[in-house]
Amino acid sequence: MTTVGQRTALTPRHLTRTGERLSFIYLERCTVHRDANAITAEDADGTTHIPSATIGTLLLGPGTRITHQAMSVLGETGAAVAWVGEHGVRYYAAGRALTRSSALAEAQALKWANPRTRLAVARAMYRLRFSDEDPAGLTRQELLGREGRRVKDCYREHAARTGITWRGRKYTPGDFTSGDPVNQAVTAAAQCMYGIAHAVVASLGCSPALGFVHSGHELSFVLDIADLYKTEIAIPLAFDIAAEDEQDVGARTRRALRDRINAASLLDRCVDDIKNLLTPGAADTSSVDELDQVTLHTDRGQQVASGHNHADADDEEAVPW
Repeated sequence: MTTVGQRTALTPRHLTRTGERLSFIYLERCTVHRDANAITAEDADGTTHIPSATIGTLLLGPGTRITHQAMSVLGETGAAVAWVGEHGVRYYAAGRALTRSSALAEAQALKWANPRTRLAVARAMYRLRFSDEDPAGLTRQELLGREGRRVKDCYREHAARTGITWRGRKYTPGDFTSGDPVNQAVTAAAQCMYGIAHAVVASLGCSPALGFVHSGHELSFVLDIADLYKTEIAIPLAFDIAAEDEQDVGARTRRALRDRINAASLLDRCVDDIKNLLTPGAADTSSVDELDQVTLHTDRGQQVASGHNHADADDEEAVPW
């Protein structure tokens, strides 16, 4: 194994695009280490090598230990890392963004800072979730009311479809087992979706905190994005799993959700949805994502090259620092 000092830093061109990665990998009761640009999972059965650049989110379950070098390579490749419990899923850490461009982050900040564009993005999110309705002209309160009714209808629809008795959404933070099996499945699916959405948001360089529907939390935008797929993927799958068997619904929901996400190419779709929400009508931004350059703000919204001394504005060949 080479030392960190002997390795060159990875660039965006070396990294697997977010939409092409595995949605998440779950490990438990093992030691996670690094071998070159792969991570290794070692347990009583042996050692498994996992290419780090192919991971969207790494979920570390009970009994796992991870080394500094493993976290280093995961950070370099932009993989998200979450320490999770036996039943619930919590997101605690993120790696470096896969993009070196601030274009999406700046577009997000601009749309968030203006109340009109912030509401316009919220309406666009509603339209993505419920394509049979036109939210144009709706106030925020009207959006929230309609969304609430649609989610309630979704629960009732899938309860009737699967034959499950539905007594309403119930979840006590920190007490996963307090809910009935279907509520446990819904919780597990929702928390996994939050982790996956956070991984995509972080990999694109967006701010997890600047939400357009949710507000006041460090993960507001993550919750916004995860909710785009709640009624389409998370809720139906949770009812399917609970209807099959009431035992071990948390782990079974996570495995089924992983397969459903991969089959639906959700990561690719999530990337496209975020870009379309923040930069609607823009051309393909894949080349912008790979830019690794820093510029300086100047007057009238223009930018100039960094790394030069601009003390003399008339000097066309500015002196490097």
